[in-house]
Amino acid sequence: METADNESLTSQVNHVRHVLAVASGKGGVGKSLVSAMAAVELARRELRVGILDADITGPSIPRLFGMTARPESSMVGILPPETTTGIKIISMNLFLDDSGQPVIWRGPLLTSAIKQFWTDVAWGDLDVLIIDLPPGTADVPLTAFQSLPVDGILMVTTPQELAGMIVEKAAGLAKQMRKPILGIVENMAMVTCPHCGEGFELFGPSHAQELADRIGAPVLARLPIDPDVARQADTGHVEDVQMPSFAPVTEALVKYVATTATAFTTPNSVPAP
Repeated sequence: METADNESLTSQVNHVRHVLAVASGKGGVGKSLVSAMAAVELARRELRVGILDADITGPSIPRLFGMTARPESSMVGILPPETTTGIKIISMNLFLDDSGQPVIWRGPLLTSAIKQFWTDVAWGDLDVLIIDLPPGTADVPLTAFQSLPVDGILMVTTPQELAGMIVEKAAGLAKQMRKPILGIVENMAMVTCPHCGEGFELFGPSHAQELADRIGAPVLARLPIDPDVARQADTGHVEDVQMPSFAPVTEALVKYVATTATAFTTPNSVPAP
């Protein structure tokens, strides 16, 4: 636990221009992959990026980046490890002796961890901090929206109508919290046959535009199922992934980061919920 003096020092070194949440409400749609690809593509544009893995009980960001280095303490706060391309990452899995160890916590501890990942970590100067949110619309997403200055959200869905229904709930939470939704990313939209090269919709026809019309946000991209991407992600090489279909998302995020508004300058000035 940080002291008040250390928290004050952390607030002096942290300057985060934008806080982007990647949300869905639905589990298993690929939020972590979208969070990772957003960070990778922005880093390729020479922007300063960090990822706050808010999925405390099911963290996957360190695995995607092949990261095992533990965060270190300093006079100004917890120092987040950096990936090979300089992306700063904080995740509960980086604090565990065994990455397979379960985190069996109730709501108050989960929300406390999210706040500490924000106030006690020496993020330094960042153009954007990406928050990889867990499923649902309860404790952790609510805490993130109330306690962190989120100024943009990417919603992630899959083609099934069921997924769209749950994502609409998450979009409803974002609207109640008055958080702007930048757009929708539909993951697992299609797959290409390795033998004939024909593409087909494995999970049925897309419902992304219908969802977009209901929540009032554009469809930014439809990402295919790609075994090569899955292999690189599983082996911790997400920074090597080339995903042309992600380009519209990157352009939207570059435009978002380029706005003059600043999300935050001192973390401890953010009011508690």
